[in-house]
Amino acid sequence: MSLYDTPQARAADLATDFAARRDREDRRSYARRPKKISDVVAQLLTKRGYGRVAANETLAEAWAAAAGSRLAPASRPGKLSRGTLEVTVTNSTTMQEFTFQKQQILAELGRTLPDAKIRNLRFRVGQIS
Repeated sequence: MSLYDTPQARAADLATDFAARRDREDRRSYARRPKKISDVVAQLLTKRGYGRVAANETLAEAWAAAAGSRLAPASRPGKLSRGTLEVTVTNSTTMQEFTFQKQQILAELGRTLPDAKIRNLRFRVGQIS
């Protein structure tokens, strides 16, 4: 008695081997296939952080408008984390003034940057460069 009792069993086994080999080759050749330029550019922007730089510039412009011409030069927006925007201010007097105007600033930022979902502001005294 041989490994294959019928020619149909041998043909089915060969077809299974061929399909498995073709699948392996498809997975291996995926890395060699040409990529869409849009995918390559998106990966590059993500890897280099250029998208974040553009978002920070937009945030800085919105902050300057929301803080007003009197207080904006004495502050700098920092990172946005979990809906809280950290803002560095020059001194404690400026920090207190920002605390008084916090709700108006949040409302203005909400109108200007609805996608950012800024729910809170955290002020700290530090150097503005």
